Amino acid sequence: MGLGDTKRIAVIPGDGIGKEVTPAAVKVLQVVCAAGGKKLAFTSFDWGADRFLRDGTSLPADAPEMFHRDFDAILFGALGDPRVPSNQHAADILLGLRFKLDLYVNARPCVLFDKRLTPLRDREEKDINFIVFRENTEGAYAGVGGNFKLGTPDEVAVQEDVNTRKGVERIIRYAFEYARRKKLKRVCMSDKSNAMTFGHGLWQRVWAEVRKEYGEIEARHLYVDTLMMEMVRDPSQFEVIVTCNLFGDIASDLGAQLSGGLGLAPSGNIHPGKVSLFEPVHGSAPNIAGKNMANPFGSVLAAAMMLEYLGWAAEAQAMNAAVRSATREGKTTPDLGGRLGTTESSDWLAERISKHGVAGAGA
Repeated sequence: MGLGDTKRIAVIPGDGIGKEVTPAAVKVLQVVCAAGGKKLAFTSFDWGADRFLRDGTSLPADAPEMFHRDFDAILFGALGDPRVPSNQHAADILLGLRFKLDLYVNARPCVLFDKRLTPLRDREEKDINFIVFRENTEGAYAGVGGNFKLGTPDEVAVQEDVNTRKGVERIIRYAFEYARRKKLKRVCMSDKSNAMTFGHGLWQRVWAEVRKEYGEIEARHLYVDTLMMEMVRDPSQFEVIVTCNLFGDIASDLGAQLSGGLGLAPSGNIHPGKVSLFEPVHGSAPNIAGKNMANPFGSVLAAAMMLEYLGWAAEAQAMNAAVRSATREGKTTPDLGGRLGTTESSDWLAERISKHGVAGAGA
């Protein structure tokens, strides 16, 4: 872990535009920490398609233990390369870290920085400001299942949805604790227990028990199809949403689109109190890699989430404020209507932070 007051950050840029947006985020991190009198030490790892194709390395066996022992957080880029059609390296690295580090919280804030960016009519910035907590280690992504008579006309495919009492309770409790800590008033749990009666019946029972401990918070349940409709009809009704792995993946992507698109979408893969991983939501986008076109804001916002997780709230707030200003002033990449490249837009953020400083840093 960090030495003295220095936090140690592992950096995995990965593939495609990950190699562009991750250094951009590191640049902004260095500026904001200098402004706030904080110290970060970065160590880069070359895990990605190039390394995998060169020597077969994806996630070394000792990596999870190394991260636990030597690092405070991981800043991740993106994985995926057409030269590896199976994406085996991506699964090994990202899913491997989620499971082996037990990063059971996937946190996806959905915040509208400028009303021009939402596809919803007549919505203001105040109407879209919520977070989706997705169970990150179980569910349909646990990899339990198989095929019978593979490749024949009689093929059968079975994909199991794995739900444990421990897994369900800890993500629901995390959502309530987050709401309490942030002084939020509403938590919504979403499942499909009317159809998935066994697995999501467990979610219902745990929800009913845990919500009793948080009487000051309005606890609401919606089936996932209703949740999707309500997020579009009136996103202002939501503050915290908690759901399973698959549904959380879908709901958080919808939330990202309502907030301006994947270019502005950060995420955290978290185990409270332990080394955790932060990444932009977008993929590796090989079609625009190397063209200085990729939006670095998702990576910068993920880095801000990382700083907040490490306890540096003022620096995180300064990074968020810089992205908000850039978005409103049009100092963005073309996907958000601007004319700047990856390098130029991140330089703008760094310059703004240098000019305005970090309000309350060190408090």
